[in-house]
Amino acid sequence: MFTSISGRSVLVTGGTKGIGKGLAASFAAEGANVMIVGRDREAGERAAAELAASGKVAFEQGDVGSAASCAAVVAAAEELHGGLDIVCCNAGVFPSARLEEMTPEQLEEVLATNLKGTFFVVQAALPALRRSGRGRVIVTSSITGPITGYSGWSHYGASKAGQLGFMRSAALELARSGITINAILPGNIITEGLEDLGPDYLRTMEAAIPLGRLGSIKEVASAALFLATEEAAYITGQTLVIDGGQTVPESLEAMG
Repeated sequence: MFTSISGRSVLVTGGTKGIGKGLAASFAAEGANVMIVGRDREAGERAAAELAASGKVAFEQGDVGSAASCAAVVAAAEELHGGLDIVCCNAGVFPSARLEEMTPEQLEEVLATNLKGTFFVVQAALPALRRSGRGRVIVTSSITGPITGYSGWSHYGASKAGQLGFMRSAALELARSGITINAILPGNIITEGLEDLGPDYLRTMEAAIPLGRLGSIKEVASAALFLATEEAAYITGQTLVIDGGQTVPESLEAMG
């Protein structure tokens, strides 16, 4: 239905687990050459080996909170794949900390990975994306921050809302080079991180979702794949919410 992305070079930060791993699997299954990035070498190499069943996937160790590390992983992707066409800024952390207890170090940890990491990866990838002639940047944000709030995640919400502010201004700068940048905003998706919150949390979330279930990683990846296609070339600076309608009703009673 869409123009093939086979042979394109894709970089996925935070690609060793969760949504990032799902993004890598889906792009690889479509024939793209994928490089996943993570801080833990052992976990990264294990993930790449598992993802090999989907297609061509390599691992490069890196920390998106470091501009120098971002430049190194972009260079590695270019060298391995002969260029870079698609960047998925997916790396993120979400430790819980209430405002009255949050330390400067905890705040910096979240902002460094979630917000600064998005800046650094896009900055590092710009020359390669310009050379591509069909550059795509896909930012994994969240409904938490841009649309909703959650106690204990004020630093996380601020980082995710900040990503969208960055994206909209970056879209204006990148457009002159034919590069698009958009964001996906997942709601409650079944991942390792969500499962760790416990069955009571999962049941409560399901009750708040009009479609009556949590989303799958595959559903998030499908949205990212669309934004990477030629058919999405006229879409930039936009957000795509993937939440089963969770952010629509005013209250549980409004769901009928």
